[in-house]
Amino acid sequence: MRQIGLGLLGALALTACSEREPTAEETAQKAAEDAADIAAVEAAQTPPAESVAPQRILYEDIEANDMYGASCAFIPEGSSDRPIALALADSGFMKIDGDIERFAPDMGSAESAFGSRTRYDGRRLSFMIDIAEGDGRQIGIETVEHQANFTVRDGRNETVYRAVGTAQCGS
Repeated sequence: MRQIGLGLLGALALTACSEREPTAEETAQKAAEDAADIAAVEAAQTPPAESVAPQRILYEDIEANDMYGASCAFIPEGSSDRPIALALADSGFMKIDGDIERFAPDMGSAESAFGSRTRYDGRRLSFMIDIAEGDGRQIGIETVEHQANFTVRDGRNETVYRAVGTAQCGS
């Protein structure tokens, strides 16, 4: 009986000794697997960015929302001559789903033509008008046209709309 007890103790001791610390390679592999699992769970929980379709701003919209003054108007390439965004010194505007949305100028962004800014922030979206450097092309007595890029981002800073076109700046 005593030998059976000693044998059991010996087996337990051997089992305890056979457990070893994982190698650095095994630890790194486990960490990589854990990180991949976490990323997959987070990706499944984050909904995709919802695209936005800015609409043309019409004269009626300008009159109804008092959008007058020196500004830069972004017009996408291949569209009509009506802008989809207006950038004034004290506010910016876009028309989305039939409604005019007002944006505040980001005073930390670069100043652009006629006192406008390059970035405007709203409640749920922000937009940027990146005007190409240079003098642009005179298209009216007080209006200059520049090549420009336009980007709209959502609250998670994901791009929801992007276009190339022109910015017509003037008063």
